[in-house]
Amino acid sequence: MGKLMSSRNLKPHAHRFAYDGLDRVIHERARLGLLTCLVAHPKGLSFGTLKQLCRLTDGNLSRHLQVLEAAKLVAIFKSHVRNRPQTVCRITLQGRKRYVTHLAILEQVILDAAVGIGDEFESKSMSALART
Repeated sequence: MGKLMSSRNLKPHAHRFAYDGLDRVIHERARLGLLTCLVAHPKGLSFGTLKQLCRLTDGNLSRHLQVLEAAKLVAIFKSHVRNRPQTVCRITLQGRKRYVTHLAILEQVILDAAVGIGDEFESKSMSALART
């Protein structure tokens, strides 16, 4: 078996895979889905449409929107249409910027994983070739 690396043996990029920039507010699955939905619909979406598209209950959607609004990632507008309450949610400029930053870090995660998967695939391919 290989020897475990101690902290003094680590290379300068020791924290390369820490992904410190991942945003905890955005990274939660439901909130990531909500923000993705709102990025795709910049004019905003109604509460009911968001609920359906993201497959959330009224309570879950309401709570996640509260968190996103408190973080200034979304703006919530309440009005009445034909005497019925209407809630529309839009992503804010700050929300869009934080979302794009979060995606860039996720992209790095995917690229880092692809290198490892590529090495694994290459290793298996070479083993298969050696057996023929």
